[in-house]
Amino acid sequence: MKSTIALFLTLATAALAGPVPLFNGKDLAGWTADVPEADQKPDLAPSFVVRDGLLVSLGKPLGHLVTDKEYANYRLVVEYRFPGKGGNCGVLVHASKPRALYDMFPQSIEVQMMSGQAGDFWCIQENIEVPDMEKRRPATEGQKFGGDLKDARRILNLTDDSEKPLGEWNTMVITCKGDTIAVEVNGTEVNSGSKATATKGKIALQAEGTEVEFRKVELEPLK
Repeated sequence: MKSTIALFLTLATAALAGPVPLFNGKDLAGWTADVPEADQKPDLAPSFVVRDGLLVSLGKPLGHLVTDKEYANYRLVVEYRFPGKGGNCGVLVHASKPRALYDMFPQSIEVQMMSGQAGDFWCIQENIEVPDMEKRRPATEGQKFGGDLKDARRILNLTDDSEKPLGEWNTMVITCKGDTIAVEVNGTEVNSGSKATATKGKIALQAEGTEVEFRKVELEPLK
């Protein structure tokens, strides 16, 4: 009996250590939409839907789809494409306080998915540091490096050449370990930073004006 229990616990632990799909291909279970415009318009059309087995951000109304659970120390794999025109979207990690910026964006660190700029960091009431900060973090006179409204919040990626043509599937891998975040796009590391001011939180996908399809959102816990 004890050996049977021990085997069960071993298998259960191994299963928990493997990849966990955050999108089940059927519905938005495990996620909650935060769309400010819906506060006054409860019958507003949804910003996020499931269509043909894909999670789709319709782009409008503007908002976020946020996991119900918090996560830390993980490898997140996101497969996405812009089925029509290029545009804006993003994956937010370590998300906490809702609507912390512009009454829209949750406190977080955004990994940019905008076509042509995938892998940029945007600091939203949080911060992260990268090598060559003076070169890669555009700032106007008087700005500081930070996540507040008037700060230099954008951190440029290392290459804009890793994305596939519009309409094709991209794979973005975001590795969050301790206070570090690294980003790969289609097998190329495009950004990495350390000394992040948050090390855990929810994960969010954006509706930011352009339709984007997701066929995989999968998280693998790291030891």
